[in-house]
Amino acid sequence: MATISPRHRRDDFEESRVYEYPQHLREAIEDAPTGAGVYTFHGQEGDLPLYIGKSINIRARLLSHLRTPDEARMLRQTQRISHIRTAGEIGALLLEAQMIKAQHPLFNQKLRRNQQLCSLQLTGEVPQVVYARDIDFANQPELYGLYASRHAALDALRAVADQHKLCYGPLGLEKLPPGKACFRAAIRQCAGVCRGDETPEAHRERLFTSLLALRVECWPYKGAVGLVERDGDFTQIHVVKHWCYLGSALSAEAARQLSQTASQVAAHFDADGYKILCRPVLTGRVEILAL
Repeated sequence: MATISPRHRRDDFEESRVYEYPQHLREAIEDAPTGAGVYTFHGQEGDLPLYIGKSINIRARLLSHLRTPDEARMLRQTQRISHIRTAGEIGALLLEAQMIKAQHPLFNQKLRRNQQLCSLQLTGEVPQVVYARDIDFANQPELYGLYASRHAALDALRAVADQHKLCYGPLGLEKLPPGKACFRAAIRQCAGVCRGDETPEAHRERLFTSLLALRVECWPYKGAVGLVERDGDFTQIHVVKHWCYLGSALSAEAARQLSQTASQVAAHFDADGYKILCRPVLTGRVEILAL
């Protein structure tokens, strides 16, 4: 009969302990709602947030944190779990991003207001890297892509050029001697605008077409609006201006007051808010309330 070594028994015991929810947290799991919202694991020192997450089913998501040893180790550092209900997934996404930026929990990927947030602007002959600190991305047309740095923006432009055989020269990615074609044209990685095989107008048109999927949409309203979400009798109105989430209210009147109060502080373009809101707002997937 095969025997199990003490070491293997110890490893199995440790593994089983890894996947046990700490006793002092089980009541919080049992009391967690099955609807959408945001939850926080609080640490033992100063009740500081260890991890902030969101789900359309908070209780199910909390139970799923038992899946990996790393998550289980985080749970052993957790003193308590709190949650905030939202009326739907959009509210949960917006609130999670806001809370992570404000509280900087230890185990979350850092979401900070990036002072280097930039985009590619096509208003002149050569694409330019422009920064959100200098212009209002929410209302500036002809912006393509959102990037964490100038380097990332130029890398993205280079990738588009490679995919569509655009010339680095007219894109400002390479300085070409007057009257000389680029090396990429010789190896058929450039369609040849630099040697007359393609007109500059056709090349620019192809550039616009290739960047279309990256276009940053302007904010389609004059000011703040409310995005309405419902879950049974629970209704929330998420106040948004210039793709920036300002907070949520339980009534239209409270939402209007929030929009007026928040408007006293500049609502700067927020990349995370844009990524969360762009599709539902522009496709009409969410009810919009004029404020």
